[in-house]
Formats: sequence, C-alpha cells, structure tokens
Amino acid sequence: MAFEHPSLPYAGNALEPHISANTLDFHHGKHHATYVTNLNNLTKDTDLADKSLEDVINAVAGDAAKAGIFNNAAQVWNHTFYWNSMKPNGGGKPSGDLAAKIDADLGGYDKFVEAFTAAATTQFGSGWAWLVLDGGKLKVTKTANADTPVAHGQTALLTIDVWEHAYYLDFQNKRPVYIGTFLESLANWDFAAANLAAAS
Repeated sequence: MAFEHPSLPYAGNALEPHISANTLDFHHGKHHATYVTNLNNLTKDTDLADKSLEDVINAVAGDAAKAGIFNNAAQVWNHTFYWNSMKPNGGGKPSGDLAAKIDADLGGYDKFVEAFTAAATTQFGSGWAWLVLDGGKLKVTKTANADTPVAHGQTALLTIDVWEHAYYLDFQNKRPVYIGTFLESLANWDFAAANLAAAS
C-alpha cells in the first residue's frame, strides 16, 4: 500500500492573510507531495512499504545507508503534523489541562512563548521547533532538517516549520515575524491538547 499525500485540514486560502494560498500551493502541493513520491519510490517492493510512517522512521533512524528513506518519511510525517498544528483563527493561549501542564512544566505560557520563539529563531538553516512530551514532562525542542521527535521517543504536541519555503513567499527573511504570527494567529491548541490527552 503506497504512502498517501494527505489533504490539508482546511481550504488552501483558510490561513490568509497570515499564510497565503500561494505558499500552501507550493509547500503542501509541491514540497510535501514530492516527499511522498520519493518515499514511495524508495520503499517500493521492500518490507517498509506496508509499515506506518512512524515504524519506517524508527526502522531506519541512524542508518546512514537509509538516510534518504528517513529524510523523506520524516518530512511526510512532519509536514502532515505541521498542517494540523495550525488552524484559521488559531493562536493565543491554550486552556484546560494543556495550559495547566505548560504552567507546571514550563513556568507558564509566557515562558513557553519565549522558549519556543528562541528554538524556532535559533534553528540554523532548515528545521523545526516543537512542543513535545518527553518522559511525562513538556519540553520545547528543535530539530534540524528532517529530524523528528518520532525518532527520539518523544510525543509531539505542536510544531512550526522553519524551512524557508514555509514562510519566504509571505514573510521573506523575517523568520521572527512568521514565528510571532504562528503563535498569535495560527497555533492549533485544540490539536495540541488532543495529542496531550491521547498520550496521558
């Protein structure tokens, strides 16, 4: 069974004016689609072809000879997770159990914003910033290129993509403005809360 290119969880123009339909057309319609095509080509007629993305990632993580499979599988997973980490009219502060967990583990929402912004801003080159559950505690992490919490035994709750193609058409080189916009207007805290609940 071939790996599939999932549809966006909202219309292509639903995140405007923050992220344009043009950006999503390139990012989801071309970049993400290419990772899916590459992964299917690399795993065709192998024992990985019928595994889940998570199982593929964990099966090849750290194997230099299978770096191409890891990179494409992880990017398919990361991008699918990223689309769900945003929603129209998102952003602002989380509530309920997630807010309480952020208070307990990270020192409050403002401390989270500070740590998440720093991780996303200081990720040199391409990569991701994440809110993850690791050993029962919330942490803010960052990964380079295609690396993913899946390969590190962590449960991802929320992510921002800081590869330039994620924001350059809308924000040019202003990565910090993109990060602020994500937190203020796009972050899908319902998705993050559901991920926390599922892991608890």
